Amino acid sequence: MQTVPHSEGAATPSVSPRFFHRFFRTGGFGTAIRLLALAAADAMGMVFLWTLAANGRYALAVVMFLVTAGVNVAFLFEKAYPLRWFSPGLALMIIMLVYPTAYTIYVAFTNYGDGHLLTKAQVISQLESVTFSPEDAPEFSWTAYRSEDGEFALWLRSAAAAGGGAESREQGEAGSSAEGGDFFALPGEPLIPGADAPPELQESRDAEGIPSELPGYRRLNRIDVVRFLDAISAVEFGAPPRTVRVLSLDTARPVETRYLYDAEADTITDRLEGTVYRPKRGTFTAEDAEGGTTLRPGFWVAVGAENFRRLFTSPALTGPFLRVFLWTFIYAILSVVLAFSFGLFFALVFNHPKMPGKRVIRSLMLIPYALPAFISVNIWRAMFSRHFGVIHTALESLFGGSPLWLADPFWARIGILIVQTWLGFPYMMLICTGALQSLPSELFEAATIDGAGPWRKFRNLTLPLLLVSVGPLLIGSFVFNFNNFTVIDIYAEGGPPMAGTVTPAGHTDILITYIFRLAFAGGRGADYGYAAAITIVIFVVLAVITALQFRYTRIWEEISENV
Repeated sequence: MQTVPHSEGAATPSVSPRFFHRFFRTGGFGTAIRLLALAAADAMGMVFLWTLAANGRYALAVVMFLVTAGVNVAFLFEKAYPLRWFSPGLALMIIMLVYPTAYTIYVAFTNYGDGHLLTKAQVISQLESVTFSPEDAPEFSWTAYRSEDGEFALWLRSAAAAGGGAESREQGEAGSSAEGGDFFALPGEPLIPGADAPPELQESRDAEGIPSELPGYRRLNRIDVVRFLDAISAVEFGAPPRTVRVLSLDTARPVETRYLYDAEADTITDRLEGTVYRPKRGTFTAEDAEGGTTLRPGFWVAVGAENFRRLFTSPALTGPFLRVFLWTFIYAILSVVLAFSFGLFFALVFNHPKMPGKRVIRSLMLIPYALPAFISVNIWRAMFSRHFGVIHTALESLFGGSPLWLADPFWARIGILIVQTWLGFPYMMLICTGALQSLPSELFEAATIDGAGPWRKFRNLTLPLLLVSVGPLLIGSFVFNFNNFTVIDIYAEGGPPMAGTVTPAGHTDILITYIFRLAFAGGRGADYGYAAAITIVIFVVLAVITALQFRYTRIWEEISENV
């Protein structure tokens, strides 16, 4: 069969057989996958944005919108092509790092904490939901009905109508007035007088005038009423301004809104006591109250530098704070030095070519690093126990006595350092092993020819070159131990306690555990604003220390350049 050659004027098929080949070859398939993935990410982002906006988290919603828009720009516009490669990482950094940091700084200038967790609008809405029953309100007896989906309904009879007799029956049938008679009540709907009730209710009323049947509902007997009493009592029947709440097995009474908010005057009036409350530093406070009677809960507002003023004028700074601050530095520095020293020692030992079984032993020595810290610390705490601890009893049997590892301030700190060294040296051994294997062997061969001994080669070659590689990791380890809450809290909860301090503190407390007790364990609930302010101060301190440490590591880089 002869193939007809294609001429320039001949019509070409709409889809060439080579189209799909070019599509996959030139990245068309990849583009389609990328667009589908972007559409899926946008859909999830929109759902997340809607949820945040519905819950009043507008700041985070704006951040999420900007991040989502930025990712779309990076993947849809050719000019933004270079941004595609790091836009996912940049988006995660903004959401997981930048926003929490900015939010922490913002919270540090507010009174956000227990008692001030809601916004002003939420507090007003919550207060307006509080009801009370006036003293002159009529009392009703009630009969409950329950639908298959768990909804309740009531048939109410006033005390006068429930007294019996033809007069009360006529009053109930007439639905007499707001002060008495019979009423049919549903949650969220106006009360319906008995005379205006649906015909099916009128026809099914028994001798006492109570409907025995209700379409879609089942009349509850006495046992069922007792069973569902708590649920029925929590429901408000009717609609404002006339609502009824069940108070007991036999009684229901009309209730009214207790607190009314005046938006123009920005006040809340207590209708029960007649007191007027105005917003003051995150709480509605009574105008004529010398003691500052307030309504709870409060709402969170900006308080300026109040949290920082509390921190620097607190008796905690003049008391245990300085001792805790000094111990924090000692603990962080010694933890790094001890772990690095032991890790480097074992790395040098196992780096020797003639060391037998070094792979197996090195693997076994990684066990402390593999175990969760909360398990290891509890095991060490049990071994240090004066009653049944292995270490304590062994020292007593050998030397006739043993330190009080958990009760004596000095030995409690020694025990903390031992535990932290046990947890940290495997990591240091790993990084030192890798760094040692990357050192140039020519330098050590030249030093050997020049007559340098092992100690001189270690001091002048191995250690300076090693610190250039592991210096940033040592700084990171120092920062981690500076805020190492887990070990300090699990080992002895910061104890033993210091005597004669204004604020609760322990001899092994570091800043992070001490701050936790100040902000969250002081008996006043969680004070997130105060904790955020202290966190910022710690961050500034760590930033200064880290900058100095990086300057110190540059000195080692300068030394290594001359090696």
